[in-house]
Amino acid sequence: MSNVIPLGGITKLDLPTDRVLEQAKDHCSGGVVVMGFDDDGGLYFASSIADGGSVIWLLELAKKRLMEIGDN
Repeated sequence: MSNVIPLGGITKLDLPTDRVLEQAKDHCSGGVVVMGFDDDGGLYFASSIADGGSVIWLLELAKKRLMEIGDN
């Protein structure tokens, strides 16, 4: 799979978890927030950022940008 070149952009298809996490390791040295569903269907949440206020700010910013995608 080393010959696959990620193009970036937006897709309506789910991406493999490993691919998303690998890209985050290359681009997010300042910290990450990981959310998803675990293997039992329950909520999974983890953050390398200790400050809860900073995590909420990041989540709200991501929500705003996600909602703006349809406007472009």
